[in-house]
Amino acid sequence: MGLIEREVVTALQKIFATADPRLKVGIGDDAAVVATQSQSIITSDMAVEDVHFKLEWSSAFDIGRKITAANVADILSMGGKCDYLTASVALTGNETMQWIENLARGMKHEADSAGALIVGGDIARGPKIVISMTAVGSAQSPILRSGAQVGDDLYLSSLTGWSAAGLELLTREVSINSSMAERALSEFSAPTLDYTCDFSKATAMADVSDSVLIQAEQIAEASAVQIKLDQSLISQASEFAELSSLADELKVDVFQWILVGGEDHVLLATGVNLPGIRIGSVLAGSGVSGVEMKKAPVSWSHFQ
Repeated sequence: MGLIEREVVTALQKIFATADPRLKVGIGDDAAVVATQSQSIITSDMAVEDVHFKLEWSSAFDIGRKITAANVADILSMGGKCDYLTASVALTGNETMQWIENLARGMKHEADSAGALIVGGDIARGPKIVISMTAVGSAQSPILRSGAQVGDDLYLSSLTGWSAAGLELLTREVSINSSMAERALSEFSAPTLDYTCDFSKATAMADVSDSVLIQAEQIAEASAVQIKLDQSLISQASEFAELSSLADELKVDVFQWILVGGEDHVLLATGVNLPGIRIGSVLAGSGVSGVEMKKAPVSWSHFQ
């Protein structure tokens, strides 16, 4: 069906309407006007149809949640709070108003969970659906990747690997009727961010969007230290047995999912006596050590 841009914008205005005093001028003007405080943290992320999501795999609501979670996680990984989001979407023109509204509602659902406001964006036409989102957050003292210190431990806010497990099920078209499989599929479609894990005392932090290995390497390089992973500690995590059972059923090395899978948007942090799951330590040296896998790890990249 044909879309009328004014009708789409009007629908979005209703979905994102708010009486929150932080928003001075919302959707409908050339730009939003918001109240700011402290140091601002700005990030952006993009999701492209058939690269980051497939319409046959994910609902519009889940796609909206997923792109919003990716942006919010980047703010959280800097020790910040997400305040504002803008979303620019390229549509093919074949989408229904219901699909567009569900996409917006998914965005708002995750934004509400983060305490953030969606304050504007843009709509264009393209050969595929492309969603670009920008997040603005704030922090008194942003936490960088470069702050890890020898003697710190390494922590995850929750166990990684669930999103990679979901992708495995979908790409191999495997149907498993279990709560573990359902969770894996759910976490791939729309990752669950842990807003309660307090990493405010972390010395360094990163969002696990690519993989634990890649993000650990980034922290090690930025901080000029060695990150030593301890797989025996990871195997003690409360959810490990369930994920490992699913991996065994699919004949996959569970650590391929946990250490190399991405898009969990879990936080990886260094520090002392932090909450979450302790998975390693920070030593003098460089690079990442302690990884033992059945085959050489291969992380996903846009340009492999």
